[in-house]
Amino acid sequence: MGLLRNRDDVPGGRRFQMREKLASIGDDSWIEDESGDRVYKVDGKAMRLRDTFILKDMHGDEVAKIQEKKVAIRDTMKIERGGDTIATVHKRLVGMRDRFDIEIEGGQDMKARGNFVEHEYEIKRDDDVVASVSRKWFRVRDTYGVEIATGVDEPLILAITVALDEMTRV
Repeated sequence: MGLLRNRDDVPGGRRFQMREKLASIGDDSWIEDESGDRVYKVDGKAMRLRDTFILKDMHGDEVAKIQEKKVAIRDTMKIERGGDTIATVHKRLVGMRDRFDIEIEGGQDMKARGNFVEHEYEIKRDDDVVASVSRKWFRVRDTYGVEIATGVDEPLILAITVALDEMTRV
């Protein structure tokens, strides 16, 4: 890809390239790795009562479903794998800043903090950064990067990123 900038401010691991407004309902979009290879597809499902995105691996197998929860008091999206909810992303409005809590079923919860509109934020578990999102790693317009720490569930983090992208659209 050759478009990576300074890597000193990221947690180490694998990096992915995503497009802003990654997938509209009814549209498909690809997530590429840092070599420019298509590794995940985001399928925006049309004709559904709630916003739904399916994350598929390069073989077309579903690795996560991201779906808006309509009955929630605050903006919420749930992430499923194999029909079971594995995470729920909740939007919290604190002052004039968005913050997100990510409940992980059977695991340690996470938090996302930063500037979501500009795609400059971190996802943390306790005080450990598990993923960094930044637009400044790429020179390509309307593109941002997601770097996921080694050993972290990549499809889960990418699904969380899709949910955050959808929940912060202006």
